[in-house]
Amino acid sequence: MSTSPGIYFDIGKKAKDVLHKDYSNLSPIHFHYQFMDYNVDLSCQLNELLPGFRSLFKCTIPDSGKVEVQHLTNYTGITGCIGLEGNLEKGYDPVLNLSGLVGTNILSLGANVALDIPSRTFSNLNAGLNLNTPFLVASLTMHNSFDILKASCYHEVNPLSKTAIAAELKHSLSMGETSATIGAQHAVLPETLVKARFDTYGKAGAVVQQGFWERFYVAMAGEVDFKTTDNNLHPKVGVSVALKP
Repeated sequence: MSTSPGIYFDIGKKAKDVLHKDYSNLSPIHFHYQFMDYNVDLSCQLNELLPGFRSLFKCTIPDSGKVEVQHLTNYTGITGCIGLEGNLEKGYDPVLNLSGLVGTNILSLGANVALDIPSRTFSNLNAGLNLNTPFLVASLTMHNSFDILKASCYHEVNPLSKTAIAAELKHSLSMGETSATIGAQHAVLPETLVKARFDTYGKAGAVVQQGFWERFYVAMAGEVDFKTTDNNLHPKVGVSVALKP
């Protein structure tokens, strides 16, 4: 059994998958055609380039793209990547990102730093702690150069039906604001996964993901803001298509 803690971005991943993955969210820079806004996501991972090394290429057109190299051992996970991040005001910024995670598959601690190459300044600094047990997966992370504190938890109710619940608490130190998001998922059929979430801003969302032929997935997502200032709820609907190897 492997004791590797994984990589930094695995911290809180199970809760993020329930609460945020495949919902109707867009990257800051996206295509627009008539009433539709959309992105195209491409990714490719190569394992065992060298013992303990793997590489990842990920591109969200037209928002961002990166090439990443990961080195995993029994007690550490180190990643380094270089890429372009979209900037609404001045196009694209080249960014160098370094992260490290130390510990085991039960308890790990890590940090992540992003360097803006043109200005040679740190554009972001994050740190996190992850606890992974059969009963509960919990994490505590600090984002945006320690301005935002997030705590999340995930509990798998039934692994056969993929039934799970998750919650996330977010606090902004500079704004003095606190918000919470709760959600759940359940596979009503072996290839049909349903997820739902609700946050303290009054937004409710749901996702239905259907798998075909074990590799092709279609997800339909919707979101409604119940605290909008006018009488129109402004529902958002999104569709995503994924082909997984």
